[in-house]
Amino acid sequence: MSAAVFFLAVNFLIAICFSAVFAVVSVYSRSRLAAQFFSAGFAVASLTAICELGVAYSTIPVPWAIGVYGTVLAGLVFLQMGIAALYGRPVPIPVAVITFLAGMTAYLVIIDVPPGSLLHGLAYQGPYALVMLAASASVFMSNRRLAIDRALAFLLLFTGLHFFVKAWLAVTIGAGNTARDYVSTNYAVISQSLTAVAIVAVGLMLLAVLALEIMAEERDHAERDSLSGLSNRRGFEKGVRLAMLGNGNRRHALILCDLDHFKSINDTHGHHGGDMVIRSFGGMLRSHAGAGAIVGRIGGEEFAVFLPNTPPTVAVVVAETLRTGVKTMVIAGMPADFIVTASFGVAGISLQESLEEAMRKADAALYDAKRSGRDCVRQAAEAPAEPFDGRNGLHVVK
Repeated sequence: MSAAVFFLAVNFLIAICFSAVFAVVSVYSRSRLAAQFFSAGFAVASLTAICELGVAYSTIPVPWAIGVYGTVLAGLVFLQMGIAALYGRPVPIPVAVITFLAGMTAYLVIIDVPPGSLLHGLAYQGPYALVMLAASASVFMSNRRLAIDRALAFLLLFTGLHFFVKAWLAVTIGAGNTARDYVSTNYAVISQSLTAVAIVAVGLMLLAVLALEIMAEERDHAERDSLSGLSNRRGFEKGVRLAMLGNGNRRHALILCDLDHFKSINDTHGHHGGDMVIRSFGGMLRSHAGAGAIVGRIGGEEFAVFLPNTPPTVAVVVAETLRTGVKTMVIAGMPADFIVTASFGVAGISLQESLEEAMRKADAALYDAKRSGRDCVRQAAEAPAEPFDGRNGLHVVK
């Protein structure tokens, strides 16, 4: 077995393995179409090794040579389509078909031209290079700016440029006088080695991008309440801590809110009715809390709103807006006269306070609101300019 044949076998196995892995990943990834394109690309590219052997050992090498070129080009076009879809710049199928046909036409024009000239090498490798450079451009022009995205873009750029290097090497080292001679040349060994490295590098990088997407989606599910669509307690607390770190030494505000008489809603209208109330209340909070607010469902019928860079007096106004918004909610499946109310507790977060301390203060204010008859807002004592109720240490806002 020659070294070139060995590398052909290695490339075949690598491509098949990547195709299988991407097929599995497509089941779990939200970028399913991209993963399916990757799987198809590696599957088609794996056929190149079989065609290369056909060129070397068949009595009719020309059809096999066309197969070699076509399978590589088709595999790269599939990869480009997957990368473009992954980065939000999908390639229309007609464009992909035209790209493939244009590359095949260029190859058929030079198929009878003896290799050895730089012009021949560029005409042969050029379509490969242009497809990979287009894939690189899709990543560079996307809105995704993670380090792994930049790394993938540069890797695709390198992969595209390396085809031009192979064109130069074919002239410098010699790729044989015919397609059949290619397998026994030193150039074939170098070319197949470079291709193997490129396949592994691009395949692993694409797998890493999809794996990080899957991990991010799973993390998002772990930190999101499926019923309300808001962050759950874990996600809310994480989001608040990150916001506090990112806003430096500034004051913030926290609002805790609790649906009034929620048990009676469940008892009267069933758990489906209760779920509809939770869903509607979560949507109302998200739309009325304002830009930059972090909203979460932290208990059964208990919700929290974090307002960054917001003084408590402003937070009270926001809470009053939310309290009014609750009563105007239209909930599907409920009677026309069905009205929901909620109670609110507001607390400022000073520079020295932790989120836990602010939660305790807001919870105390919320408890006072419920004890005062519900459907009202109470603010924890901390703003001397506001009316102060000395009996319970709370500022009262009606």
